[in-house]
Amino acid sequence: MSERASNRPGFGWRTPMIVIVAGCLISLLGFGVRSVFGLFLEPMTVERGWDRETFALAIALQNLLWGLLLPVAGAIADRFGSTRVLAFGALAYAAGIWGMATYASGFALQLFGGVVIGTGLAFTAFSLALAAMGRVVGPQRRSLVFGVGVAAGSVGQVLFSPITQAFISSYGWHDSLLILSVCAMLILPLAFALPPGPGGSAFAEPEQSLREALGEATGHRGYMLLTAGFFVCGFHVTFIGVHFPAYVSDLGLDPRIGAYCMAIIGLFNIAGSLGAGAAGTRWSKRSSLAVIYFARALVIAALLLAPKTPLVMYLFAAGMGLLWLSTVPLTSSIVAQIFGVRYMATLFSIVFLSHQVGSFLGVWLGGWIYDATGSYDPVWWAGVGFGLAAAFIHLPIDERPLPRLGVPAAAMPRGLGTATWDANLGPVLVMATGLAVIVVTFSLG
Repeated sequence: MSERASNRPGFGWRTPMIVIVAGCLISLLGFGVRSVFGLFLEPMTVERGWDRETFALAIALQNLLWGLLLPVAGAIADRFGSTRVLAFGALAYAAGIWGMATYASGFALQLFGGVVIGTGLAFTAFSLALAAMGRVVGPQRRSLVFGVGVAAGSVGQVLFSPITQAFISSYGWHDSLLILSVCAMLILPLAFALPPGPGGSAFAEPEQSLREALGEATGHRGYMLLTAGFFVCGFHVTFIGVHFPAYVSDLGLDPRIGAYCMAIIGLFNIAGSLGAGAAGTRWSKRSSLAVIYFARALVIAALLLAPKTPLVMYLFAAGMGLLWLSTVPLTSSIVAQIFGVRYMATLFSIVFLSHQVGSFLGVWLGGWIYDATGSYDPVWWAGVGFGLAAAFIHLPIDERPLPRLGVPAAAMPRGLGTATWDANLGPVLVMATGLAVIVVTFSLG
C-alpha cells in the first residue's frame, strides 16, 4: 500500500455543517418512514383478509433485501459517491410504498412491500449518510457526529409515528401510504448536498484497494465479533417495531397506545443515541455495547414479568428507547476507528447485513409463532437470550486502530484492549443461546 496525502481542504460549498444537516435529514426521513410500517399490520391484514405471517413475511423480506443489497450500495458509494446511490434509492423507496398501497394481492405485498422497498432502504440507508458525514470530521469527533445522525433518525420516528396513526384514523391506511411515498421522495434533493465523488476523507489515510480492505476486515477477530453481535440488534428492533403495536392491541389496550409507545421509543432514542455517541468519545465502545445489550435483556424480561398496563407499556418504550439504536454510533465508530473511513460504507454495510438477518428472523418468527400459538411470548424470551449472548461476545473485541492508520494512542478513548476471544465461537453462541430459548419456551407454551 502506498501513502496518499489526501488532506483536502473541503468539498466546495458543501461545508461540514451542510453535510451534517443534510445527512441528518436523510436519516430522519428514511428511518421515520420505515419505522411506521408496523402501524399498518392490523388495518391491512383485516381489510385484505391476510394472516399476520403474510404481512410479517413482506417486512422480513424488506429487511433481508436491505441487508443483502446494502454492501452493494456501500461499495458503489465508496467508488462513485453517495449522491447517486441515495437518488436511486429514493425513487425505489417511493415506488415500493406506492405499490404496497395500490395492489391487493399477497404476492404484490411481498414484491413491493418486500423487494422494492427493501432495495430502496438499502440505497437510502442511514449508514450511507453516516459514512458521508464521517468524511468531513476528524477521528475524535466521528462517534459524536454518528450519534447525532442516528438521533436524527429517532426524531423521524417521534414525528412519523403519531402523525401516521392520525392519518390512518382520519384518511385510512391507503392514503397514508401514499403520503409516506411522497415523504420518501424528499430524500432525492437532499442527496445532492452530500460530498460528491469517491468515499475519501478530508483527513489523510493510507491508500488501499477494496479487496485489501475486505481481506483486512474479515481477518480481524473484532470485526467478526462485531458482525455477530449486530445480528441481535436487528432481531430486537425489527420484531418490536413491527409487532409491538399489534401486541399492545392484543392485550386489550387502545391501539393508540402502541403508536404512542413507538413515538416514545423514538423520543428516548434521541437521548440514547447522543449519549452513546458521546460515551464513545471517552470510553471503550465495546464495553458500552455490552452494557446496552445486557440492559435490553433486562428491559424485555421486565416487560414480560410486569402487569400489562398502559404505564408499563410506556415505561418499556422509554427504557427500550434509550437502548434502541444507541448501538449504531458505537458499532459504526468501531469500524471507522479500526479501519479508517475510506471503505467505511462497505465495511459497515457487511456488519449491517448481519443486523438485517436478525431483522428477518425477528419479524418473520414473530408472525409465524403468533399464528401458531396466539402469543408473542416465545419471541420475547428469545430476545432476552440473544441480548445476554450479545453482551458476552462484545467484551473481547479489540477496537484499537490498525497500525497503518498511525493514530496516536492519546487520541483514542480510554479502555481499549486486546481481544482474547475465539471469534468463531461468537456467532455460534449467539444463535445457540437464542434458539435454545425459543425451543424451550415454545415447548412450554
